[in-house]
Amino acid sequence: MPERHRDPYDSVLDLIGWTPMLRLSSVVDGARTPVYVKLEFMGPGGSIKDRIGIAMIEAAEREGTLKAGGTVVEATGGNTGLALAMAASLKGYRCICTMPDKMSSEKVKLLRAFGAEVVITPTAVPPDHPDHYLQKARAITAATPGAVMADQFYNEANPQIHYETTGREIWEQSGGRVTHFVASAGTGGTITGVGRYLKEKNPAVRIVGIDPEGSITAPFFNTGEVGESTPYKVEGIGNDKIPGTLDLDVVDDYRVLPDQAAFAMARRMTREEGLFAGGSAGLMVHGAIELAKQIDDPNAFVVSLVCDWGERYLSKVYDDEWMRENGFLERSRHTTARDLIDKKISDAPELITVEPGTSIRIALSTITAHDIGQLPVVSDGSCVGSVTETSLMSQVLVDTALLDRPVDSVMAPPFPVIADHVDSEEVRTLLTRGNAACLVSANGQLVGIVTRYDVVRALTA
Repeated sequence: MPERHRDPYDSVLDLIGWTPMLRLSSVVDGARTPVYVKLEFMGPGGSIKDRIGIAMIEAAEREGTLKAGGTVVEATGGNTGLALAMAASLKGYRCICTMPDKMSSEKVKLLRAFGAEVVITPTAVPPDHPDHYLQKARAITAATPGAVMADQFYNEANPQIHYETTGREIWEQSGGRVTHFVASAGTGGTITGVGRYLKEKNPAVRIVGIDPEGSITAPFFNTGEVGESTPYKVEGIGNDKIPGTLDLDVVDDYRVLPDQAAFAMARRMTREEGLFAGGSAGLMVHGAIELAKQIDDPNAFVVSLVCDWGERYLSKVYDDEWMRENGFLERSRHTTARDLIDKKISDAPELITVEPGTSIRIALSTITAHDIGQLPVVSDGSCVGSVTETSLMSQVLVDTALLDRPVDSVMAPPFPVIADHVDSEEVRTLLTRGNAACLVSANGQLVGIVTRYDVVRALTA
């Protein structure tokens, strides 16, 4: 048993820090340079921000700005707010967090679960706009008696705790062999604090920043000019302003990667490494692996981070529909009639039919029981006609005596039949020619039915 966990703890806050380090094996795609990640999601709050949450609160207590019964306010991408909410709840403080509306619903729910009050702000506003999440937090602090803004973007307790803990842990866990540290900057606290510590230990250690495309941090590092940010989807990293807690003097190189690279790598890490990673980890690890391949030195030692747990991104990074809507997953280039059947969401059997002699009463009951709109009339394995809920209802309302008559007395022409391997475009064409549905056959037998609703749903999925 590791010495750190041999004895019980007095507080959940004592569990912060000394997260494990793991060597990646599969996603490195054969790179000879080893790549390691520090598993920050294994802290009590599930993210690297656990470290700065308690550090900023205790700094405010020492300074005398945060007193008993006070309020902690913060502009957050979610994880810092959670760390503050956790620490505040244990210390008896109120916590209010402002968040951009691009953040996942899971993060909002987590904050509220820990008792934080959450104010959602628009993402696409400039940093000096009153609705920007940072400006909103400042306004709330000014209007709330006894409130202190944690101000992670300008609070020196942020990089300092990473200098004191994260940097030291990486040095010790690597046995002093670390040669490269790869991280992204949101507040800049991690890359600054870790970078300072590692360079004090060994000035030859390279600190490499990874920025999402659209952020201004890497362009500022490379050109010295503060440009305009453009929207990007990865959460918790990158900037539309240069934070006061970011010391670019400790950074040796800054690279840019697109959202697509971040999300693809996060998914690979989950499926190939068993690490349920968020998008920020995907971005950093993708950058770390690219760097490892360029170094091509088995004696080098590259370290990056898995900042938080992927469960916070189930509605985004791990949701195929969200990924497709945002252009991160390609839509299927070839969908067959069989695929349309398989994609249907229904508890009903794939094909429900009635015989010509079945009464209209029973046909309507079948339609209602299975919540379907179309019903093929089948005899000896062949479709001889069709009825729909709309047509049957209309006729019965005019003449209720029809309920006990057979469906072949009112049925319409049969639905067209297509083979299960036929392209879905042909199905769509048939349904635009007045057909309410198409029957699908395989090996000479009817196996399913495809309606207009099924095709439209597949197109928009």
